[in-house]
Amino acid sequence: MRRVPRSSHGPVAIASSPWIVVGAGVVVMVVLLIVALSAYRGRSPAPDGALPPTLPVPSTVAAPSAPTTVSSPAPALPGLSGRASGLPPSPTPSSPSPSVAPPKAPVVTRSPSRAVPDQPAMTGRYRVVQSFDGGFIGEVSMVNRSSRSRGWTVRLEFGGGRLVTTWVEGVPQGTVRQFDGGFTYASGVDVPPGGSVSLRFHLERAPSTPRGCTVDGARCSGF
Repeated sequence: MRRVPRSSHGPVAIASSPWIVVGAGVVVMVVLLIVALSAYRGRSPAPDGALPPTLPVPSTVAAPSAPTTVSSPAPALPGLSGRASGLPPSPTPSSPSPSVAPPKAPVVTRSPSRAVPDQPAMTGRYRVVQSFDGGFIGEVSMVNRSSRSRGWTVRLEFGGGRLVTTWVEGVPQGTVRQFDGGFTYASGVDVPPGGSVSLRFHLERAPSTPRGCTVDGARCSGF
C-alpha cells in the first residue's frame, strides 16, 4: 500500500488563519501600553516652575590651532616700571604764556669801501722850469714817504732830442745813462724819511712833455 505523506499543520495553519497573528500583536501592544502607563504614574510630579532636565551637549572638539609665536619681552628701559605697558604719562602742558620776540637789531648797510692802493715809497712830480728857443729845462721833484732813508732812480723818455746836462742841487751827483730817446739818473746819496730832492736837466730839440716819467718804477704826476 502506498503511504500518504503527512502534511505540516504549523505554517499552513498560520497562513490559513491570519487572525491569530493579528490577535497576538494586539495583545503585545496592550501589554506594552500597560507597562508604560504604570511607569509614568510611578514618577513623582515635577514642582511648579521647574525646568525639564537639560541633556548634556557633547563638547565640540576644537581643531588644532596654528602655533602662535610668543614674542620675547622687551628689555626694561631705565626709569620705566616692568609692569608698565608704555611710557609714563606726561604731565598736562599748561597753556603757554605769550612769548615776546626780542627786538631785531637794525641792519646797517655799508657801502663797499674802495681799496687804497699802496703808496710808493718815493713819489715824483714833473714840471718845466724854463723854455727857450730850441730847448727847455725840466725838473722832477721827489719826496721820500717811507720810514727809512733810500736811494732813487728817475727814468725819462722823450722820443728824441739831445741831453745837454743833468744835476741835483745841494747834494753829490749821481750816475746818468742815456738811451735812444731818453735817459736814466741814479741818485748818488740817499734821501732821509720825509725828505725831498729835485733832479733838473737841460734838453734840446725835444718836446717839453715826456712820453714817460717814473721814479723807482712809479709814474710821476704833473703831465
